[in-house]
Amino acid sequence: MDPKPTGLSPRSTVQGRPRARSTRDDPCARCGRNIPRLAANWPEGRLCNICYYDAVHTRGTCPECLQDRLLPGLRATDRQPICSTCAEIPVDFHCERCDVEAARHRGRLCVRCALRDDLHGLLGGVPSDPALLGLVDALCASDRPESILVWKRSAKVQELLRGLGNGAIAASHEGLDSVAGKPAEHLRALMQHHGLLPSRDPYLPRFENWIQAKLDGLSDEVRQPVQYFATWHHLRRIRAKAGAGTPTRGPIHSAKQEITETVKFLVWLHETYQRTAATCTQQDVDEWLAAGPTTRSAIRTFFVVAKHARLNTAVTVQHRSAKSSPSLSQDQRLAWIHELLTGTSESLPYRVAGMLLLLYAQPLVKVVTFPTSIVDDADSGMSIVLGTHPTDVPEPFASLIREHLAARPNLRTGAGPDSPWLFPSTLAGRHLHPNTVMNRLRDLGVNLLGARNRAIGELVLECPPSLVAEALGYSAEVAFLHADKAAEPWARYAGRAIRSP
Repeated sequence: MDPKPTGLSPRSTVQGRPRARSTRDDPCARCGRNIPRLAANWPEGRLCNICYYDAVHTRGTCPECLQDRLLPGLRATDRQPICSTCAEIPVDFHCERCDVEAARHRGRLCVRCALRDDLHGLLGGVPSDPALLGLVDALCASDRPESILVWKRSAKVQELLRGLGNGAIAASHEGLDSVAGKPAEHLRALMQHHGLLPSRDPYLPRFENWIQAKLDGLSDEVRQPVQYFATWHHLRRIRAKAGAGTPTRGPIHSAKQEITETVKFLVWLHETYQRTAATCTQQDVDEWLAAGPTTRSAIRTFFVVAKHARLNTAVTVQHRSAKSSPSLSQDQRLAWIHELLTGTSESLPYRVAGMLLLLYAQPLVKVVTFPTSIVDDADSGMSIVLGTHPTDVPEPFASLIREHLAARPNLRTGAGPDSPWLFPSTLAGRHLHPNTVMNRLRDLGVNLLGARNRAIGELVLECPPSLVAEALGYSAEVAFLHADKAAEPWARYAGRAIRSP
């Protein structure tokens, strides 16, 4: 078997920019590389920017004086970090404002105090609004405030902060709704995460705006039935889900497809036959379904609602069953498992997500919502809760999960390191969007549905489908359906088990 899967499209997983090269023979005292730009000249020698940054961000107990301090120096005997006093570095790293020993950023200010000054300048002074005051505190408390300094250089970010400061934009959900773009969503997520704004479903307001945009420009014959369908069927149901705290991304995605296909059908019906939803015939629907892609069958829900509302009781659209079920071969699945475990074609979080798909047949829309609490790393081995009871995690995948848990991304900015999600988002308090993971793995070359079908198909060959369903969070009906597709009804299990050693 070829260890490299067919169609592999690796990504560059090297983080950061490459080190600049210098033509001068001027090596750094710590890393030995030539210094393109001098950062410091200390008793131990000259330091490059990268080594200087690491030095002034190292904190702990000095092994010489046993004080908890910044440890920019290195002990000559064993290269252990030591404080500036013991290293005889002629720099006082204490901030002149907060007296915290930290890297200097502007004059004798630490980076957090410099950042606070910049934010106050954009907001027009120290804000009196508690929400804005808390926002400044949250941004300055980030684990890596240097990234906030870079973020606020954006013209859009500066315009947003100035609007919040002068009152043109209210520090509320409604105010941020009036400003389109990622900076507003970033601030909204951060303020929700820190309790400065009430929690709100992130998808419902966008869906409401989408419906209004979808209805604009439609004739009355098309707009009225679509508005009834979108508002009284989909929007009411999704609002109830949002109020109950149920995830709405999936239902909204499905609702958008059904509304879009309904609009297409009614526009075609009106332009072709001058008929409406009330006068539509079964022959019209059959012609529409036969002449286009299978996504047209999404109009079925509209006619179910129309029949219930007595708008049209003459049309019936049958359920559509998939005619094919894509699946990888077992060799392809094993090749992808080998690549994600040992290769460098993708970064660590997406390799872990892909392994949960390939090993445990977990849908990626579910994978991104996993909290870290599902992982139990005991002395006897690692287990993970995907269904009603824990499932063992074999090596080397267990080591991959440990590595990921120790270095989860997106925890060093405004959200802080306390995110409960296994795959944290760049937006504070949220997990990665499933489309982000799906697109990364698709771009890599993984057939997502084929991988999931093959994984569950192999699992139901090894264990009774009912046990697989309980372990992986599937329904028993789905597990037995995959067992039938794998040509292994579990009635054969007893005989096969007797023959097996």
